[in-house]
Amino acid sequence: MPGATIARLPVYLRVLNALDRLETVSSGTLAEAAGVSPAQLRKDLSALGSYGTRGVGYDVAYLRVQIGRVVGSAQEWPVVLVGIGNLGTALANYSGFYSRGFRVVGLVDPSPALVGVRIHGLAITDLVDLEQVVADTGAVIGVIATPAEAAQGVADRLVAAGVSSILNFAATVLAVPDGVHVRKVDLGQELQILAYHEHRRTGTPAADPAAVLVASESTVHPRAGTR
Repeated sequence: MPGATIARLPVYLRVLNALDRLETVSSGTLAEAAGVSPAQLRKDLSALGSYGTRGVGYDVAYLRVQIGRVVGSAQEWPVVLVGIGNLGTALANYSGFYSRGFRVVGLVDPSPALVGVRIHGLAITDLVDLEQVVADTGAVIGVIATPAEAAQGVADRLVAAGVSSILNFAATVLAVPDGVHVRKVDLGQELQILAYHEHRRTGTPAADPAAVLVASESTVHPRAGTR
């Protein structure tokens, strides 16, 4: 199944979960709610073997189960979260994990001030015990929300402990062995992409790189004779 299709399936599932009072939904309605074209929706769902019924649409309950089985929400996945700073705390408090089949079973951080603090009843464990946390909980997914310089070391330890999938929020690219899957979430990058589209939408010209360089140099190196 194409990667782009896999990435859209959770979106379809979210929309279907919001349609729990409907028995059927047309491809047009589902596509509009998911932000794709009806043709794209039908192509994606055909990869699952689901074609709907002409003039009726898709059976909501059946399609929800079908997609849920593919994206793993039909079972529970244990997750260990490493790095309980501002972002990590927000992730630990995110209820969406639980509603989609993911159960946070371990919270890990090196800060002595945080070790032992509980979030939703789960105590934060010291980073030195990361491998033990993975072994005790059976976690198969790791979420990294550490500073960039610590992320690779954490990833290496997670992989060595048996974690085979990593969601990386750190601002760095991770090197992992074949067979380990990594998804990177870079919030700054996503904002820059939105800024690009805003430039195009409003017609605001991007700053001239040469002008920026000149301005920067004049700030750092004042003209001779000034004090």
